[in-house]
Amino acid sequence: MRMNPSSPPTGLRLRPLSARSVVLSLLLGVHPPELPVRDLLRSVEPFGIAGSTLRAALSRMVAAGDLVRVEAGYRLSERLLERQRRQDDAVHPATREWDGSWETVVVTATGRGPAERAELRTELAGLRLAELREGVWLRPANLRRHRPVGPAGLTQFFTARPEQPSRDLAAALWPLDAWAATAVALLAHVAATKQPTDRFAAFAAVVRHLVTDPVLPAELLPEDWPAPALRAVYTSYRREVAEALRPGAVGGGTPQVGAPGVSRRAGGGLGPGSRTNPIERHGPGPRAGRTQKEDEER
Repeated sequence: MRMNPSSPPTGLRLRPLSARSVVLSLLLGVHPPELPVRDLLRSVEPFGIAGSTLRAALSRMVAAGDLVRVEAGYRLSERLLERQRRQDDAVHPATREWDGSWETVVVTATGRGPAERAELRTELAGLRLAELREGVWLRPANLRRHRPVGPAGLTQFFTARPEQPSRDLAAALWPLDAWAATAVALLAHVAATKQPTDRFAAFAAVVRHLVTDPVLPAELLPEDWPAPALRAVYTSYRREVAEALRPGAVGGGTPQVGAPGVSRRAGGGLGPGSRTNPIERHGPGPRAGRTQKEDEER
């Protein structure tokens, strides 16, 4: 039985944010995911990213299919819009009462190359399914969503009730202890982080970790599961920044961008693009990592 991968446990080594990482974090956090160049320039400045570095990163991102150039500036490509949807779902997952059944997806296609198999595995993992064995993916049927099917002709869907106790099966499929350890470390990190640009990076890491939360029924989770606390601290951060940026607040202004993973319409903005936002009031953070691999995603 496969143990599905998770983030490293407690050794949090949050990487410096490159120009590409900051741009993706900003655009993934706004709805619609589009910003003018002037706002992007203003937004990345607190991270020590020069205008020439930003423009070079934007050109590479367009060439790589991450961004699309529009009249007003840049927006996420169709491929990354799906990533934004998953990110939004991670912050507010839609669940339903669990009846003990499991969603099961079986890969039935054969003769596919390594790239095609890897693409399908990524898609199924993105649906919060775990791999029991080669070509067999499953999870408790507690998510409120449409039937999780892969590309047409490649998979078949079943609803099953495994004979193995569900709690044991969940523990074998997901590294729950490792996920919880990383979440606890993130909670401690964001509580101790005060520099606004560092907090932006920390909460971007929080969103990335929430995307990997399997969102299991409560009866299948270890005691003191930290996912609700991680979502709560993120929501608190969102309220904090929204309050700092609300019209009429001392030094307040209109937020230009949202916090990582938060809809601007939802009222939760990180707002490094605003002249009066908390990041810029505290001054620029450390220089962004220029040596980070350009294909690193957020």
